[in-house]
Amino acid sequence: MTLDQWRRGLGTALSFSAFGLGGLVIGLVVAPVLQLAVREPRRRRRLARRVIRQAFRAFIGLMRALGVLDYRLEGGERLTRPGRLILANHPSLIDVVFLLAHVPDADCIVKGRLATNPFTRGPIRAAGYITNREPEAVMEAARASLAEGHPLILFPEGTRSVPGRPIKFRRGGANIALRTGTPITPVLIRCEPTTLTKGEPWYHIPSRKVRINLRVLDDLPPEQDAARPASQQARALTRALSGHFNRELERFHHARDTTTVA
Repeated sequence: MTLDQWRRGLGTALSFSAFGLGGLVIGLVVAPVLQLAVREPRRRRRLARRVIRQAFRAFIGLMRALGVLDYRLEGGERLTRPGRLILANHPSLIDVVFLLAHVPDADCIVKGRLATNPFTRGPIRAAGYITNREPEAVMEAARASLAEGHPLILFPEGTRSVPGRPIKFRRGGANIALRTGTPITPVLIRCEPTTLTKGEPWYHIPSRKVRINLRVLDDLPPEQDAARPASQQARALTRALSGHFNRELERFHHARDTTTVA
């Protein structure tokens, strides 16, 4: 391991220590204070989400300052609109951090096990994020959240992407879009070199500084067909979304490679 890797490894350790500490502070201090000071649940959740957004922006700033990573966001103004279903690919553990840091008053569908993790359960409960334990409950919660005008973030792969393999979405995102008639805002995420992929520990430090690029694409309206069963529509939309993301990611990679060479 080079000296630069050791330096970035130390920066990564400090960053994730700060992340864990921040989660505990939000869960043990901020959430109880909001519970006592703010009676109205919707306003309390909105304030908690604002705190989490600022904490994540600070976390990203810390990682940049420590030389762990750099990032670029294209089309970020599209993330500020209310009531959109934001679907993204999921190459890295920290993708959700970048999205929640840049989407005001965002709701998010998270894995059920994170609601029991001591470092994440406090923020998740305070913000009222949706856990994916029961599919029908998720659908109703997503419908209610979008109806209130919240942007809703979802990673339709269900887990982190496998580097080098095509994206394959599950039907959750398509079902939500079709049942609620909500426009889809696609977000492409590219992480170079790959890091924090599924099963990869945080202390596997890449050979060079990580660069995360996020590109927000034009909205995709869900095309509903009353003549077809809902399950068929969901399967068709899921295939179309997977194909769209794979094609656009290929263009994203090619454009980046061309720019780098030039």
